[in-house]
Amino acid sequence: MLSAAEIARGVQGALEFLQRDPAAPRYFENTMEACLRSFRVMAVVAPLYALYLLIYYANVTTVSDELEILFVEAVRYVVDWLLYPVLFYEAARRQGWLDRYARYIGALNWINLPAMVIALVSLTVASISPTAIAILIDLGLRALLFYWFLVTTRMVIGTSWPMSVVLLIVNWVPSLLLSLLVARILGVVPVAAG
Repeated sequence: MLSAAEIARGVQGALEFLQRDPAAPRYFENTMEACLRSFRVMAVVAPLYALYLLIYYANVTTVSDELEILFVEAVRYVVDWLLYPVLFYEAARRQGWLDRYARYIGALNWINLPAMVIALVSLTVASISPTAIAILIDLGLRALLFYWFLVTTRMVIGTSWPMSVVLLIVNWVPSLLLSLLVARILGVVPVAAG
């Protein structure tokens, strides 16, 4: 498991990217061992994600039972977390970025911890807010997460803004399609605002 010191260092490094601190990448070792170890963050984030889903599913209707939701969302969690590292590996191989792959994926994995805390707080506030405010909160959260990804990509990989946007699309579109597929499988319908 991850130690408290590792978690503190990983979160600190993740937050440094938001401030565009040039030292932020150095919080993450550029070794495959460190990269693989960063996937343990999945276990740390999982309870937060479960809480996020409880709040989310309290605000939608679905034709699926709890066990089906649990299974489908568990599969989605793992697939969504692992999909971009697999897709990016091929891009890194073709572009000559494999020397930065481990640090980059490690940094993105660690970003998921503070990002999930922010998403959980945002969803909680949005769930008790009027629809217009909830939409603004969602848009603000997406903008923050996109910015975080873009800055991290630029700082660790050294890509241009346009190439960083392309990688954002490579990250975001499959995740969006997976979300739409899960919603369709589970028969999710948003609860109409009163």
